[in-house]
Amino acid sequence: MDFFTIFVNDTDWKFVGEILLRCLIMYTMIIVFLRLTGKRGVRQLSIFEVAIILALGSIAGDPMFDETLPLLQAFIVMSTIIVLYRLTTYLTMQYQPFEDLLEGKPLYIVENGEMVLEHISQGKMSHDEFFAEMRQQGAEHLGQIRTGLLESDGKFSILFYSPEEVRYGLPLFPKAQQELITEVEPHSYYACLHCGNVVLLSTPDAICQRCKYCKWIKAINTQRQT
Repeated sequence: MDFFTIFVNDTDWKFVGEILLRCLIMYTMIIVFLRLTGKRGVRQLSIFEVAIILALGSIAGDPMFDETLPLLQAFIVMSTIIVLYRLTTYLTMQYQPFEDLLEGKPLYIVENGEMVLEHISQGKMSHDEFFAEMRQQGAEHLGQIRTGLLESDGKFSILFYSPEEVRYGLPLFPKAQQELITEVEPHSYYACLHCGNVVLLSTPDAICQRCKYCKWIKAINTQRQT
């Protein structure tokens, strides 16, 4: 293996200085163009905006080291992308259907202490990911949550029940979820592990009437610790 060929080969050392200058110029252009898109954190970016940033990175990359590509061409392409981005942003602000098409709609993933399964699947989210997000929001069980919303930017918004309104719900921590019931205690509430439906059971292998699942764990109704 020839490391000299791998790392150096026929590099034109006179062009190295030009590469440094090209990198500096393109780096400055990227910063300026991103500044024009507005101040938003990474977690606030929509899928469309992430695609724009990736496109800008791709456009800026080649001219940094390819002497056959003049920087003017990269500037024209980046300027066109930014103009299209600003136009798209304007259209999303003016026309709600266009915004829904481009960025998607918020999804209700919890309503009244139970999972909205069809919306969770639309959000391409596994149960484990869902449980982890709820735990990070400070929830111990679904009975504490009145409404859970998956925003179009991927963030979660949660409206909790007041302490006196907390109901029995599905525990969200792994240890509790591993304790599947093998027998039923009278007058005790149990939660479906698949959808969060809470009922009084007569047998431990009963089928959930909401999702047709048949794995149950004991529901809890503890209040949030704030």
